[in-house]
Parts: sequence; structure tokens; C-alpha cells
Amino acid sequence: MVDTNHLNATEQNLAGEHSQVEKQAQSVKQSHAVKQTIVVKLGTSVLTGGTLKLDRAHMVELVRQCAYLRRQGHKVIIVTSGAIAAGREHLGYPELPKTMASKQLLAAVGQSRLIQEWERLFGIYNLHVGQMLLTRADLDDRERYLNARDMINALLDNGIIPVVNENDAVATTEIKVGDNDNLSALVGILGGADKLLLLTDQPGLFTADPRHNPEAELIREVHTIDETLRKLAGGSVGGLGTGGMATKLQAADVARRAGIEVIIAAGSRPDVISEIATGHSVGTRFLPLESPLESRKRWILAGPPPSGDIVIDSGAAIAVQQRGSSLLSKGITQVKGLFERGEVARIFDTRGVLLARGICRYSSQDMAKIAGKHSQDIYSVLGYEYGPVAIHRDDLVVI
Repeated sequence: MVDTNHLNATEQNLAGEHSQVEKQAQSVKQSHAVKQTIVVKLGTSVLTGGTLKLDRAHMVELVRQCAYLRRQGHKVIIVTSGAIAAGREHLGYPELPKTMASKQLLAAVGQSRLIQEWERLFGIYNLHVGQMLLTRADLDDRERYLNARDMINALLDNGIIPVVNENDAVATTEIKVGDNDNLSALVGILGGADKLLLLTDQPGLFTADPRHNPEAELIREVHTIDETLRKLAGGSVGGLGTGGMATKLQAADVARRAGIEVIIAAGSRPDVISEIATGHSVGTRFLPLESPLESRKRWILAGPPPSGDIVIDSGAAIAVQQRGSSLLSKGITQVKGLFERGEVARIFDTRGVLLARGICRYSSQDMAKIAGKHSQDIYSVLGYEYGPVAIHRDDLVVI
């Protein structure tokens, strides 16, 4: 459960050779850009354009931008709102009681309509999507969290775009302000994202409410989220979604602590996704506190005490210590103690020297069964597998 209290220079009069050179330089810059994992959160106001129905013309424009990122080698995750709006549209805008059951009814009808739209639109660019419906319970439980993480990474590794939404049809207290804003931050953590784009009906965070104060100025960059900043956040404009600017600050705070850069920007801005991905200054940018990898490794070192020990042979010790490799089951000689998948274990060599600590992909019982086995044999031994490594190098800290 989230419990936390995240570019606009105008260029004119550029013509002739100068303009052409600048475009070429930008093209070169993009072609050499670091490949990133980018979460794009789309609010109901963005998907409907403030109306009562999905704005399919704008949705296909958003898809075009995401397809462009994919062609540049980036990975894209969509966190989509709009199921309830899609259900209301499909049923002809019925008059329903303002109850939880009515929201769940509309979500149950609209969820299938919404994913069909995404599938159809991404299909224009020969891209496949995979639907993931989550609740906070899926992310609070460690085993379900790991399963969700493995699924989202499997989709990304196979070139499939995850389309994630809150499972409103079965959720109860989860249908509340900020669901998909906060969910998008958690999805960013699941997918090891570099950027989280919170696209909304506002250009970003302002010094005052721009709807009422013409002197309000856009805040370009945020280094610290404090009570003063939270007081600047307003509510949802259109009344169609469940989130407002305050929940976006909550999401930004969660994501940036995991090393994810967060940008709040207007979803209606032309090429907003492409511009942000290529480094343009758009909307309000929240700087990450540290890299995701560093954040994870700090947690491994300073987090919960190890639940067990793993002894590895000399070949595995060299691979882990000197080459920065993942720990493979083949190199394990002994497993001590009891631990579950996702818990931290210490890694020793055969002389009893502590080498590292890491988050285990398998439980102690499973680890004992696959010890000394080749990675390709894990499935035949266990009847299932959580990947070819016992501990991934990103989850491993050498002491």
C-alpha cells in the first residue's frame, strides 16, 4: 500500500542551413541515446479529451509516439485509466446509483472495450500488447509482487507492450483518488523504469492554480517534495477520473525514491511523449534521488537480515566477484537455512569466506534441488522455473 504524505523554450526564426544542421544534430543525438524503459501513465481526462467518451483520434496519436520510441529501441509500459469511462460509453451513459457496485459494473464492461482499443491501435504499428490487471494486494504480497515483476519483464523482453490498469471490477477500497497515479509508480518499480510520464490535462505543476490565477507559473524542475509543494496541488478537473495533482505528487515521491525520473505534462501537447523521451524540457520534472540499481543494492545491504546462506564453488566465486556475473545454480554446492523466493541470502565460498548478499529467485528448498544443475535443467527438476539464474547480478551485492 502506498503510504506517502513527482521543456518550454520556444525556438523561432531558424531557417536555411542552420535549421537543417540542428535537425541533423538532434537526429544523431537521438540515435546514440541510452535505451530506456519508459512508463506512460494516461489519465481519463487525456483519453477522453474532457468528454464523456474515448477520444480515439488522440489515442492513436499517443500510440504513434509510443511506436516511435519502440523503433528507437526503448521499452514502453502503458498504465491506462479509462475503463469506467469506456464502460459508460458502451452502455449508452446509463443513470446508475453512485455506489461501488456501479463503478465495478462499468469497469467490468469497460475493461474489455479499453484493451480492445489499445490492441487495435497498437496493431496498426504491428505491435503486440499484453494486459495486466493489478490491485494493491498484488503488490503488497511478496510472492505476487515477484510474479508480477517477472511477468512485466517477460513481456518487455519479448517486445510486447504491457498495458496495466487497476483491477477495478474486483477492487473495493482500491477505487479511490490516485489509484493509477500511484499504481504507475509501483509499475515503474516493477519494470525497472528510467522515466515515468504522468500525462494529464495540465501542462505540469504551477505556483498557483492556473485555472484561477493568470500569474501562475509552471514549475520546471523539482528537487524536494515538501508540504509547501503539496499545498500547490489541486484536484481533478474533469470529474471523469479518480486522480488529481496531489496524487501525482505522491506517485512522483514514490518513483523518485526508487531512482525513476518523473515528468508531469499535458497529454494533449503535440509529440509530448517523444519530446520527453529525447530530453526536451516539457512540463514539471522531478529528479530521481538515486539510480534504481543503487537503490536496490542499498536495500540488499541495509535491509532485512539474511534468511539463509548459499555456498558456491570456486568457479562461481570468481564469476560473481571478478566478472560481475549472476549466480547460476550450477555453481551452488550447499544451501543452509530456510528462505522464500525474494528473500535475501548470504553467499559464501567453500572456505567460509563471505562473498556477497543477494535476493534469491528461488526458495531454499528449490535452491537445494537445483544446486549443481545446469540452468537448462531447472524446469525438469522443479517442474517450473523463475528464470535461468539463482540470483541475478542486479540483485547481488559483492561484499
